[in-house]
Amino acid sequence: MKTFTLPGTNLEVSNLILGNMRINSLDDRGIQQLLVTAYEQGINFYDHADIYGKGECESLFAKALSHTDISREKLILQSKCGIRKGATGYYDFSKDHILTSVDGILKRLNTDYLDILLLHRPDPLMEPDEVAAAFHHLHTSGKVRHFGVSNHTPYQIQLLQRSVEQQLVVNQVQFGIAHTPLLDSSMSLNMKTDEAVNRDAGTLDYCRLNDITLQAWSPYQNGFFAGTFIGNKKDFPELNTVLERLAETYHVTPTAIATAWITRHPANIQVIVGSTKPTRVKEACAGSSIPLTRGEWTELYAAAGNRIP
Repeated sequence: MKTFTLPGTNLEVSNLILGNMRINSLDDRGIQQLLVTAYEQGINFYDHADIYGKGECESLFAKALSHTDISREKLILQSKCGIRKGATGYYDFSKDHILTSVDGILKRLNTDYLDILLLHRPDPLMEPDEVAAAFHHLHTSGKVRHFGVSNHTPYQIQLLQRSVEQQLVVNQVQFGIAHTPLLDSSMSLNMKTDEAVNRDAGTLDYCRLNDITLQAWSPYQNGFFAGTFIGNKKDFPELNTVLERLAETYHVTPTAIATAWITRHPANIQVIVGSTKPTRVKEACAGSSIPLTRGEWTELYAAAGNRIP
C-alpha cells in the first residue's frame, strides 16, 4: 500500500480510503471483517459523514472497531457535516450546527477527536467568519485536528480560507475513469467540443497549487450513482476490454486497474473504496501503486469515451 504525508499535516496516510457510507447493510461481524481486511491490506484512513445512515454508520463502525485488535490511534478518522435535510434547510454551515454535529460525530464514533473534518457540500448561505469561529473552537479544544471540504470549487475554498485560520487540507470530489470533468476541459482547451466546457473551474490544478489533497468518491461509478462501469460491457465495451487486458498484464483484477488509473496521477489523489465486500476491497488495494505507463493511462481515458485532441 502506497502511503504519503498529507500536505499541511503530519499524518502518514494510505492512498486508499475505506468509505463507510453503506456499512449499515452489514451485521456487526460483517463490519468487523470489512474493517480488519482493509487494515490488513494497509488502509489506515476511514471516511464517514454524519448523514450516512443518519448517523448509524458511525455508531456501527465504532462498535465493530471495539471488537477488533485495531487501536484508535492507528487510524485516521475523517467525517463530514453540513448536509441537513428537513424544514430547517438542506445545507447548514452555521457555527452552532457545525459544533453540534461534531459533538454527535465524536459520540457515535466513540472517540475524543477527529483527524479531519470536512464540510460536506457547499452551503449557499455560508458565512465564512462563522465557519472560522466554529473551526477555531474545534481546533483549540482538541476535537478536530485538521479541516477540509467536499465538492467545493476553487473560489469557494478561497473564500473560506480567507477567514479560516487553519489550512484546508482536503477536497473530496467525484472522480474516476467514467467521470472525468477534473481533466476534460484542460485537455481540450480552446476546442469547439463538449469536452472543452469548463465544468470543474480548474479544481485539480488549484488543489495541487495549494497543497490540498483530492479524495475521489464513487471512483467506479458511471455518473452520479448510475452504476459501476466495471463489468458493464453494454455501456462501456471498449473500456472493459482494456481493463481486462491490463488486468491480465499486471496479474490483478479490473477493479485494481480502475484504482491504479487514479493513483497513477501525480496529484496523489486518494481513492475512496466504498464497497462492503472484503474481496472487492482487496482487489482495489492491489491498484494502490501499479505503475501504469503514460500510454496505458491515456488508453483507459480514451476507452471510456473521452476525446483526446
